[in-house]
Amino acid sequence: MTQLKHEDKVITLDPEGYLENVDTWDEETACMLADREGICDECPLSKERMEILKFIRDYYKKFEAFPIVQAVCKNLRQSRDCQYQQFPDPIVAWKIAGLPRPTPEVLAKIRQQSVFGH
Repeated sequence: MTQLKHEDKVITLDPEGYLENVDTWDEETACMLADREGICDECPLSKERMEILKFIRDYYKKFEAFPIVQAVCKNLRQSRDCQYQQFPDPIVAWKIAGLPRPTPEVLAKIRQQSVFGH
């Protein structure tokens, strides 16, 4: 396990960098994870990035699945390739959204969507 600290906040990650307790996720956690993943070292994250992360989280809570990459941008009324622009690797977006480590089958499906979607 790895712990990340920012000011008074401490979060715990599993060995692969996924948030141990998905209920501890908030915008500050997203900033810490984005910095760790090399996406952004500034906090707060942009409005567009946070919209994507919140959409992914809400979709996961509702369906226990990763949304189709192209549907994210369409539902958020952002540019067609918004997710790729903000998070070139959808797995990194999943991590920063604080979701649990996906199964190998889900990982393969997400990667396939990102290859065919862009």
